[in-house]
Amino acid sequence: MKDQYTISFLNEEAVLISFANKIDCEINDRVIELHRLLEQTPFPGLIESVPAYASLAVYFNRSELPKASPLSVFSFVESFLKNLISRLPAGTFAERRKIKIPVLYDGEDLPALADQRQLKTEEIISIHTSVPYRVFMLGFLPGFPYMGMVDARIAAPRKITPRTCVPAGSVGIAGFQTGIYPQASPGGWQLIGRTPLKIFDAIKNPPGMLMAGDEIIFFAVSQNEFNALNEY
Repeated sequence: MKDQYTISFLNEEAVLISFANKIDCEINDRVIELHRLLEQTPFPGLIESVPAYASLAVYFNRSELPKASPLSVFSFVESFLKNLISRLPAGTFAERRKIKIPVLYDGEDLPALADQRQLKTEEIISIHTSVPYRVFMLGFLPGFPYMGMVDARIAAPRKITPRTCVPAGSVGIAGFQTGIYPQASPGGWQLIGRTPLKIFDAIKNPPGMLMAGDEIIFFAVSQNEFNALNEY
């Protein structure tokens, strides 16, 4: 596969590599593999890279690069990244982490979603737990995973009026994606349940439980099982 991409300045100490402007598993694979390759072979001054659906933001400390004008700094980073992209394997990627996440399916929007889709709530749960989900990226809140793809039978738009406070651990659906709120916050996703696991804890190292490229399997638990596992 021949990569088509652009590299552009975000600011004097960040660039963005864009492969496309769509949600696509193959493109996301390229982004995540480039992120991993950059971690393994960093250039001087690299701070971090942050994968998104179809792009990778690269942050660096320019003071650790060869003394040069902003244009020369960009040229150095651009050249390094182009060389790295040329080394991406053709379709062979590192093994994904497989993570199982328990969910108590008692979300406020579950009954309405079942009515809209002319399904029983048990069928919504069965469909949501029937397939693994790729973590495309983290964003919105620290540790918030954007995962897909949700079966068309239970896909649902965001709420017209977002809630002012969604409880931490809430599992929701928005379009063809599913996600978990790592902390209480405003939000407009359709809530179908909640996990007892803290997927983000600032005092832990690393603080986030999930990362881009992970494969997530949800499984249903009872109220008693939820209580026994509850980390909040």
